[in-house]
Amino acid sequence: MFQRFHEMREQRESGFTLIELLVVILIIAILAAIAIPVFLRQREKGWVAGSQSALKNAATAAESYATGTGGSYAAMTTGLIDAEGFKKASYVTITLPAASLSATAYCIQAANASLPAGHAWKTSHYLSSDGEPLAGACP
Repeated sequence: MFQRFHEMREQRESGFTLIELLVVILIIAILAAIAIPVFLRQREKGWVAGSQSALKNAATAAESYATGTGGSYAAMTTGLIDAEGFKKASYVTITLPAASLSATAYCIQAANASLPAGHAWKTSHYLSSDGEPLAGACP
């Protein structure tokens, strides 16, 4: 019985044909072509969220700073915001344009090194009167 089984197996020596292997490779290539752009968009969304988070955290630190100065933002600097316990991602740079500070308002600007040039959120800002991060430089 085992001898007959081995004989049949030797007669039907089978494996994958070249066409079958090419079809499998083609299917994998199509799946990769779909998945890679989706993955890259998710990374980009993460970088934008990092900028938005840094701006919100900096705004909270600015409000905390103003509590100690009687509500004035005029003398605020990034060093003073950092002293308030401000945390941000390493790829985000926070600045306070001098013209954007007054006694009652401020604009915090973020530059994201991870986003490509020309991206809407490459530079973003948080204006105290708006209360939310927006794309573009401080007005």
